[in-house]
Amino acid sequence: MNNLSLIIILLVLLAVAYQLGMQRSRKLAGGQNSASLHSRPHHYGMMVGLWAVLPPFFIMLLWSWLSPAVIQQLVLASLPTEVLNSGEQAQVLMRRISNLATNFAVLSEAADWEINAANYLGALQQKSGLLLLALMFIVGALGLLVSYQKIRPSLRARHQVEKALMATLLICSTIAILTTIGIVLSMVGETLKFFSFIKPTDFFFGTTWNPRFSTAGVADGSLTGSQGSFGLLPLLSGTMLVAGIALLVAIPLGLMVAIYMAEYAPKKVRDTVKPIIEVLAGIPTIVYGFFALVVVGPYLADLGQMLGLTIRATSALTAGVVMGIMIIPFISSLSDDIITQVPKALRDGSLGLGATKSETIRKVVLPAALPGIVGAVLLAASRAIGETMIVVLAAGNSPSLTANPFEAVSTVTVTIVNQLTGDNDFASPQSLVAFALGLTLFVITLLLNIVALVIVRKYREQYE
Repeated sequence: MNNLSLIIILLVLLAVAYQLGMQRSRKLAGGQNSASLHSRPHHYGMMVGLWAVLPPFFIMLLWSWLSPAVIQQLVLASLPTEVLNSGEQAQVLMRRISNLATNFAVLSEAADWEINAANYLGALQQKSGLLLLALMFIVGALGLLVSYQKIRPSLRARHQVEKALMATLLICSTIAILTTIGIVLSMVGETLKFFSFIKPTDFFFGTTWNPRFSTAGVADGSLTGSQGSFGLLPLLSGTMLVAGIALLVAIPLGLMVAIYMAEYAPKKVRDTVKPIIEVLAGIPTIVYGFFALVVVGPYLADLGQMLGLTIRATSALTAGVVMGIMIIPFISSLSDDIITQVPKALRDGSLGLGATKSETIRKVVLPAALPGIVGAVLLAASRAIGETMIVVLAAGNSPSLTANPFEAVSTVTVTIVNQLTGDNDFASPQSLVAFALGLTLFVITLLLNIVALVIVRKYREQYE
């Protein structure tokens, strides 16, 4: 029985226990009148449900964590001695046996010992599932009966439920934090391995990106060729160039949309147009990339010919324009919310002194909302810097150190995709550099987000 089936069973048990707890509490209180109870009836129901579900749920998590290792040891112990002494890794053996057990391998090509081990593995997994189900049922039933019998009018059920919910929220928060820390530590570890091949100064200040393994020493068997050039500056300049063009497109359009929605648009127009604009944020980025490649790129190239300019169909300009369209909702929606939060008294005071509506917006409303608008722009900038699919299709994938928006460029995210695609050895600098690039991009976007949050939080309370 898989984990999804077990979770469904736990949810059913939770519903049953909840109803039993509510019925018993109401019975003790004398029908629907719960004035004699310390807590509300649903608190008693939730308490019984938590006692019935949480213990078997933690048993399921612990079992799912420990049982694969135990089953693997039992299967390996059943293998013939000559197989274990053949030098083949245990993980490779278990993968072959597991494929046979799940019918993902050709049975006629397997050895007898592999078939026996696969049958043994299937039997152990079946027994493990049945034993887990029985143990969860016993523990859940005991939790339900004990908590059901504990119900009495003076029982502080609400306190128990609140403590359980607080513990759950704390666990969820801890998991989110530990996940972030784990991601960062994994990138740091692989980045340190990369810097054992390439000097950090050559990476951060290099002006050439050419991560190819030179075969200069292959002919004589020495393998002393260069590891290639891993300069970050061409990728960083391409990233900033594309993101800068995107912001030049998105900031004016997004800010004008926000001003119109907050200050001029009738309510019906606002309620209709704002969701339509926010749909842009929900369109998959691969669709934007295809739109840039098929429509925007050729259009800009034709426009350049009319103006006597050489504009490549796949260039920083193409990717930046389409990315700017994509991030318009980030700026317009956040700026709209911030502008509408400016107190009406400021507008009334400006209008009372004789200012026009446009003067009030320019000299009163926008300065009051400026910190929040800056925060929205920085958040959109971090989104633009981390975009991948649009620049994969529309930027041209040419890692050159240039400030010409009409030429093809490459970005950090595109390079990460390229370095982790193919049959490269993950112990080589050609693959490890992706983690160094990812860590660099993580630091850049983290700093932008921190600056945006600090600006918003510092000035927001001033107008509440």
